[in-house]
Amino acid sequence: MDKKYYTTIGLEIHAELKTNTKMFCPCKNDPDETRPNVNICPVCTAQPGALPVINKEAVRQVVRVGLAIGATIAEDFTEFDRKNYFYPDIPKGYQISQYKYPIVSGGHLADFDITRVHLEEDTGNSKHDRGDFSLVDFNRAGVPLMELVTEAHTFASPEEAGTAAARFAREYQLLLWYLGASEANMEKGEMRVEANISVSDDPKKWGTKVEVKNLNSVRSAERAIKYEVERMIELIEEGRGTEIVQETRGWDENKQATFSQRTKEDSQDYRYLPDPDLPKLVLKELFDIAKLKETLPELPVAKRLRYKAEYGIKDEDIETFINDPALGQWFEEIAEKIKKSVDDIPLQLALQIAANFITTDYIGIKKANQAALLPNSAHFAELVVLFCRRTISSRAAKDMLARLTVEDFSPEIYANKNNLLQKNDEGALKVIAQKVIDANPAVVATYKAGKENAIMSLVGQIMKETGGSANPQLARQILIDLIK
Repeated sequence: MDKKYYTTIGLEIHAELKTNTKMFCPCKNDPDETRPNVNICPVCTAQPGALPVINKEAVRQVVRVGLAIGATIAEDFTEFDRKNYFYPDIPKGYQISQYKYPIVSGGHLADFDITRVHLEEDTGNSKHDRGDFSLVDFNRAGVPLMELVTEAHTFASPEEAGTAAARFAREYQLLLWYLGASEANMEKGEMRVEANISVSDDPKKWGTKVEVKNLNSVRSAERAIKYEVERMIELIEEGRGTEIVQETRGWDENKQATFSQRTKEDSQDYRYLPDPDLPKLVLKELFDIAKLKETLPELPVAKRLRYKAEYGIKDEDIETFINDPALGQWFEEIAEKIKKSVDDIPLQLALQIAANFITTDYIGIKKANQAALLPNSAHFAELVVLFCRRTISSRAAKDMLARLTVEDFSPEIYANKNNLLQKNDEGALKVIAQKVIDANPAVVATYKAGKENAIMSLVGQIMKETGGSANPQLARQILIDLIK
């Protein structure tokens, strides 16, 4: 393949909002309900004469999302429309959605410009696993569903496009978590990604657009985009470009391939019309928009910048704390206590060691034992400072960290009681080191012959002689000086 191809993608992401009730009725919004058709009523099952009522909290959450991405809020006018299409799991034969006048327009997130964010109702859930027939569970029908649509962006390769889409989906999921707007659990269908994809050999022109729907993981979105782009390029290269048609395709996780579902509808096919049963909304009369903006929490982008400036820890550790806000809050408490404790060691070093102990050691312990407790932040900070001052060894620090996940204690008192304080007395260590050198002439000869790792055998002997309390770095340097 000598010709250069460009990939253009636009993303549509649906997220179920975390509200107590459904979008247009008082039925419980419960994504964990396993019994079919228990959270239903005449409104969400479209019984004759039943009228919808707008869920104000769902509208508020969409406004907050818009403010978080720097978008324009439709303060003066927004309305709901009927989107007409038939599926067995849409009880009314149309979906209440938004078309011309969405709640949110514009905005930016994770290198993507946003077109709109609007509010609609989710569909029911069809079940095809009971035999040669299908059943429909309407528990999900009418759940508040927020749809974000991005602008189309062009990339130089399928890999670049897939990576960008995955990064955007992760960042949007994080944003929803921080705002408390949605659990956005993709495995449970609370967030679904759809990708509009086209391929062209001209970066200024788009090819025929194909939509891949209902991608239920970030990884699946990345793989589906890459696969679909490569499929299109292969067809073009074989002279079969006319076989690329505007259609909706699904993603087969087992086959790692897309498959055709139906031809893609255009907006006119849905016959949008304003819903006559719902009032037009003037959002500035419903909410104090300025106050909503002021009360937004610290968002992931700002938090990354603050962590970098304030703590200077590694990017991968920052991402761990961004993805787990509770763990990040714990780290911040530890960092504040370390700042008040150290004046004889580099603060930057102490903070990075604290981050390492959390992201490597504590998380490892937690994975092995889900019952492991979150250690007291003051005692964890005390442990870090002891280690940074070389008062305790790495082994002692890790052992005490493991104990701190099952019981609370002062690491300094514990180290004193259990003879874990490192010996940093050079005079005393020189005496022990000389004794070890005299007792191991063969190892010394091996070291002198150029096998530098042999020195660690002698360090081990010193550690044994001191019951593990010697500072291993100091012991090693003393050995090297004495052998010279």
